[in-house]
Amino acid sequence: MKKLDLPIPLFGFIVGTRALLGAGIGLLLADKFPRRTSRSVGATLVMLGALTTIPAAFAVFRSKMETSRRLEVA
Repeated sequence: MKKLDLPIPLFGFIVGTRALLGAGIGLLLADKFPRRTSRSVGATLVMLGALTTIPAAFAVFRSKMETSRRLEVA
């Protein structure tokens, strides 16, 4: 198993992006709200979650590279 050290703010950002994406998908699939409202809010949350995934993925990749460099030096 690989170990990845992430700073707390980066971890929170990643968790937040997953939460936005999940909430958006949930609203798109829910029948509890008026269809127009749930579709517009759900689509917005999915879009925000998907767009913020890109910088989160870069940050995790960058953190992974820094961790592997520290291990090579040690």
